Amino acid sequence: MLGPAILAASRSDKMRRIVSAAPVTKPVVNRFIPGETVDQVIPIVADLTDKGLEVTLDVVGEDITTVEQSYAARDAYLELIERLKDLGLGTRAEMSVKLSMFGQALPGGHELALANVRPVVEAAAAIGTTVTLDAEDHTTLDSMFAIHDELRKDFPQTGCVIQAYLFRTEADARRLADSGSRVRIVKGAYKEPAEVAYQDKAEIDKAYVRILKILMEGRGYPMIGSHDPRLIAITQELARKAGRKLDEYEFQMLYGIRSEEHLRLAAEGHRMRVYTAYGTDWYGYFMRRLAEKPANLLFFVRSMITKN
Repeated sequence: MLGPAILAASRSDKMRRIVSAAPVTKPVVNRFIPGETVDQVIPIVADLTDKGLEVTLDVVGEDITTVEQSYAARDAYLELIERLKDLGLGTRAEMSVKLSMFGQALPGGHELALANVRPVVEAAAAIGTTVTLDAEDHTTLDSMFAIHDELRKDFPQTGCVIQAYLFRTEADARRLADSGSRVRIVKGAYKEPAEVAYQDKAEIDKAYVRILKILMEGRGYPMIGSHDPRLIAITQELARKAGRKLDEYEFQMLYGIRSEEHLRLAAEGHRMRVYTAYGTDWYGYFMRRLAEKPANLLFFVRSMITKN
């Protein structure tokens, strides 16, 4: 029951001010967001990859209000790519982008977001890596998928994200699996109405497994975004039944959550990618991490009590 309330708070300017001002907040945020600048995150990338892990990097920020902010977001990713070039990691360090950060919600936003994200995808390809388009709330998805289709004409390795709690997602998964795309499946972390999304956790889990089966049996490259031990075990069984090798799918988990599991899966030979966010506009990202799992919220509350 707390999840929807936290997601609503993630859109509240008042709650943003309260949470941001709390003395305990920053140390807790650092668990999930290891830095504010590219200089701070590059050593994190090097450390994770030295341990046999892979990364996807997200420059946090969304709900922008000006075209100039969308250009700044584009330039932040271009700076990141320039720094990644020196590490020579190829696809072991890719990027995730939210099209809202590239101006998708502004007037003429579809064309603006496409124009902003294309040079990022081009620059990523030039250093041997790629970009995944993150899914946001359901009203943005037709635009996201259209941009994904357009980018894949020149950069077929461009990935996208689908969310198991949405009713539409099984159909999206069939189309994407048939097209051979890179697809990250997650449960979903936005407050969505009952008209478009499952509200019950058990129903979401069932949908996740149905969609995962579609992806595993398809021609694409599934990326399993989950920390749930049961879903990880199901993934391994579905991959075995589909005849997939260990390098024909991957697990993805958030930085700061179940870190030992990251290392265990990598040690077993799985591709294990750590979703690593950085930047100063962390509030929306942080609140969704709290909403996704009660343990995250308990960690935050316990830290507040300890610090006071």
